[in-house]
Amino acid sequence: MFDIKCSFTFFILILISTITFLKATAQPELDPWGNITGIRHKSQLFAFQSSIRVQRGNNFISTVQDHQHYQRIGEEQTVNTNLDSLFIKEVYTDEGGGEIKLVITINAHADYKFDAAYLCLDLPAAYFGSGIQRLSGASDAAKRYLAAGQNYDGPASGAEFKSNERDLTIKFNDLETVRIRKDNSNTGDPQLFITLKRNGFSKGETLQSAFSIAADGEVDREDIDLTLNTHVQGRQFAGLGGNFRLQNPKYDQEVIDYCLDNIPVAFGRVELPWRYWQPVEHMDPTAAAKAGKLNPAVKNAMQMARRLDSMGVPFILTAWFPPNWAIVGKPNMVPVKGIWGNPLNKDSLNASYKSIADYILCLKKNYGAEPKYFSFNESDLGVNVRISPQEEDSFIKGCGAYFAAHGVKTKMLLGDNSNATTWHFIDIAMNDPAAKPYIGAISFHSWSGYDRATLQHWTDAAAKLNVPLLVGEGGYDAAAYTYPEVFQDPAYALNEINLYTRIIAICQPMSILQWQLTADYSPLVGGGIFGDNDPLHPGQRFWNLKQLASTPKGLFVMPLFVNRPDISVAALGDNRKSIYAFHLVNTGAQRKVELTGLPEGVKQLRIYTTTDKLNMKEGGLIKVKHGKAKFKIEESSYTSLLSQ
Repeated sequence: MFDIKCSFTFFILILISTITFLKATAQPELDPWGNITGIRHKSQLFAFQSSIRVQRGNNFISTVQDHQHYQRIGEEQTVNTNLDSLFIKEVYTDEGGGEIKLVITINAHADYKFDAAYLCLDLPAAYFGSGIQRLSGASDAAKRYLAAGQNYDGPASGAEFKSNERDLTIKFNDLETVRIRKDNSNTGDPQLFITLKRNGFSKGETLQSAFSIAADGEVDREDIDLTLNTHVQGRQFAGLGGNFRLQNPKYDQEVIDYCLDNIPVAFGRVELPWRYWQPVEHMDPTAAAKAGKLNPAVKNAMQMARRLDSMGVPFILTAWFPPNWAIVGKPNMVPVKGIWGNPLNKDSLNASYKSIADYILCLKKNYGAEPKYFSFNESDLGVNVRISPQEEDSFIKGCGAYFAAHGVKTKMLLGDNSNATTWHFIDIAMNDPAAKPYIGAISFHSWSGYDRATLQHWTDAAAKLNVPLLVGEGGYDAAAYTYPEVFQDPAYALNEINLYTRIIAICQPMSILQWQLTADYSPLVGGGIFGDNDPLHPGQRFWNLKQLASTPKGLFVMPLFVNRPDISVAALGDNRKSIYAFHLVNTGAQRKVELTGLPEGVKQLRIYTTTDKLNMKEGGLIKVKHGKAKFKIEESSYTSLLSQ
């Protein structure tokens, strides 16, 4: 049997000079903010994490999301980012043979003091265990430090480091110093700090370093065993949803039409253009509506809500930009010193309740559509209303009571948080019995917080309140609109659907609402969107979404156990109807799969596959015998199976 801890040879070669290899498949996979997530070679992703880090005393700052510009041209990927006044350019090139070339250029736009700047590699503890264990070519001092499990900081010229757990070999050539340490976080990942520069930069100073990083080793082709447990029937999954916030009059409509015509959407989210609905506190916006003088943004948003409602799609009504009278201070559209948005004006809260309720009543009366839930977008962060957890609790009770007293059936959406990591934001309202009658559902956005422990907090919150959980904005990278080339990257498409599969299995949401099914973050390619003038057509992300949306509505999440890494799985079913659906995201090589635990009533499964080359390709029927089904899944693929 294949043992991932002792038989996986992973070779990383880091050299100051360029090394020539025979040309072969080697794909650097990186987050668009410049951190490598691994090298894909021979269909296997050799995973590790890179970053550029600057040390000041015991503190580090590193390259992170939302502060960069990404571009991809052919085999070359370029990231421009910065750490304070240090402007960094990283160029990644596929050299073949499992090798990539990385050129780092740093320009100092001001004097900048630090102890050292590093290229850092984090090696997954699951593969590399406690760290580097054996050395050759290094100093006796380094060997003693590492043999004792201690950190090492010193010369590494010609050194070769190996790990017992994964036969890892790393060679350095003519590097000044290297630090080897164990990460102090919960991951315990061994870390390599390769020194780029010490003792800061002077204004105008420039540094350039070139590295070659090569990965090779055994490919995991072991069979996958999946075990279904139909005895546990979790929460119901209504299906894939979508956001329909209108921002691009030129291109939105064609994308919306195509998506709604081709994807069965189970839930929607539309905007309340609040600042245009009631720009002046003491005006009557309903009078303007009666006179046919609605602002075009308001009219278009209401028509979008009506379209969803006419299709039987329930929807969330969300406010982004409040009118000036409803907030404190000048509208803060961009962060100032790290602070976003504006707090609500407490003296105008009753007027705010009335304004929102009037919009919902007008929408219902004139367009026949009534939202299921109401929320402020990402109010934990302030995009663009900023409130505290205590204010969230108070608003839910105050606005919820106003709605109930004025015939508005819309419930409050708790959270609608900017990402999964800010789950503490909902604690006060969640534990307030007076708020509970007004809370219809809980929501978070999937932009970060992908680990199981973080996602589990949202699962538990929904279970505690016994209300549905929604992913109000589904997506992998909130800043992707600034480098839209990434939307066509196969790794990005696979990461996105991999995240959704994990969220379904862990969080059991009622729906994941894709951000967006409009021209913004469009799953379609061409048509002039993002400057691409090819004919409008679906991309890999579209086919992933369509495949997920093909899950029969109303199935319940069920446990599905998998015996191999690099596979994310989710199972849904209804034992009474004997209907089942399975979703598998394979980030590794092609594999054989055996699925067991299927009920006797299931005789066949229909298989669908999406990759960078296959567009929800329908395969033949898979026979089920004695509760077992055998099939293959492609490398780097998203596979779905539906019972027949």
